[in-house]
Amino acid sequence: MHRIFTTSVSDVYPHYVAKAERKGRTRAEVDEVTRWLTGFDEAELTGHLEAGTTFEDFFAGAHLNPHASLITGSVCGVKVQEVEDPLMRKIRYLDKLVDELAKGRPMEKILRG
Repeated sequence: MHRIFTTSVSDVYPHYVAKAERKGRTRAEVDEVTRWLTGFDEAELTGHLEAGTTFEDFFAGAHLNPHASLITGSVCGVKVQEVEDPLMRKIRYLDKLVDELAKGRPMEKILRG
C-alpha cells in the first residue's frame, strides 16, 4: 500500500490550492475540479476536508465522473492513463486536473466539456 493512500486529503489540499493560486487561479476553481471528479457537493467536500478523510476513504465515497477516463497526460513523469492501481489512478486524475488548472487551461477543457 502506498503511503499516499493513508494520507489525509486535507493535508494535501492546501498544496493544490497554493499551486493554483500561484498561477492566478482560485480555491473555488480547485473545489470545482475536485467536485467534478468526485461527484461530491460543496458540503460533502468540506466535510471530508474537515474530517481529515484519507485519500482511500475519500475516493471510496466518490462517484467518479464518467468522463474521468478522458484525463490523460503525465504527472511527475507518469502517464495517468497507464497507472494500474485504481486508487492511485484516481489520485493522479486529481493531480492532473490541478496541474491543468495551474497551467491556465480553460475550465471547460479541464472539465472535459
